Amino acid sequence: MTSLHGFRFEEPLWLLAAIGGVLVVLAAVLRERRGRAVILPGLSAHRRVPVTWRVRMRFVPVLLAGAGLVLGAVALARPQHGSLRQNVTTEGVDIVVALDVSGSMAAEDFQPRNRLEVAKNVVRDFFQRRTQDRVGLVVFAAKALTKAPPTTDTGLLQRQLDDVKLDMLPDGTAIGSGLATALARLRRSQAKSKVIVLVTDGANNTGEIDPSTATDLAKAMQVRVYTIGVGRGGRVPITVKVRDPNTGTVASRRMVTEVEIDEALLRTIASATGGEFFRATDSASLQTIFTRIDALEKSEIKLATYQRYHELFYPWLVASVALLGGAALAWACGLRVRPV
Repeated sequence: MTSLHGFRFEEPLWLLAAIGGVLVVLAAVLRERRGRAVILPGLSAHRRVPVTWRVRMRFVPVLLAGAGLVLGAVALARPQHGSLRQNVTTEGVDIVVALDVSGSMAAEDFQPRNRLEVAKNVVRDFFQRRTQDRVGLVVFAAKALTKAPPTTDTGLLQRQLDDVKLDMLPDGTAIGSGLATALARLRRSQAKSKVIVLVTDGANNTGEIDPSTATDLAKAMQVRVYTIGVGRGGRVPITVKVRDPNTGTVASRRMVTEVEIDEALLRTIASATGGEFFRATDSASLQTIFTRIDALEKSEIKLATYQRYHELFYPWLVASVALLGGAALAWACGLRVRPV
């Protein structure tokens, strides 16, 4: 079997017959030109034939038959053209990003944008790098909401992430609810590795599920949780919307607010589940953290290669039959080479 850029011969030994056919035709022509005479029907074997068009065309049957046999041999070699297809399989990493969208994520210590906008940009880059894995998105504040279950549809993830904004959920920080909702998305996962990336800038202050309960559930499900504490903590500027009680109009006002990050809780969640805790104090450190998580949670990718071949012998066979038929017709018309 021979192959070149998707083209191959299934039975390449027949190509030797094609080469042999060419050599036989050339030998026959050369031998005749060295001393053989041309005899046409009705003429004496000892008379020289005048140089007419029939004499000049005496090699036509031999050449046609030789070419037909050569093309027939090529057809028997079964030329084929294949289209290559690669299927990508993976051992599997299912990841859910749980993103805090509480009011404190409006803090503007991640200049030139607030914490949420910077976090969304970093998460977007993370999604684009995980094209071989199923990735999901959960947002939480006082309540938790699944924006996208684990999927390989990067376009869907990007659209759902674009839709994430402040004030989309009641204000508060329910870390336990956010973690539990992310775990629910991984409940039926058959992936070899299950991961949650929990991004928050506060302390748990509401929610129906306690963070310790959610942590125990993650341990039982063998889900690693990477926790990221976003922001410097302490007093930070936050732009909030304030409604005037007299006129009812809503205006934006920049205030300095105390925001505390429960670093001890985030460390406990990560340590108990086999993950890691990170602290991001600016946009660059947040980007570095996600890059490191991306490196830690790599899939084992396997490529399965398939090649589908299409038979190309039919035109060669038709051409061979046509040439052999032409040779027979030329022979019947009296064009032939005979030894003296």
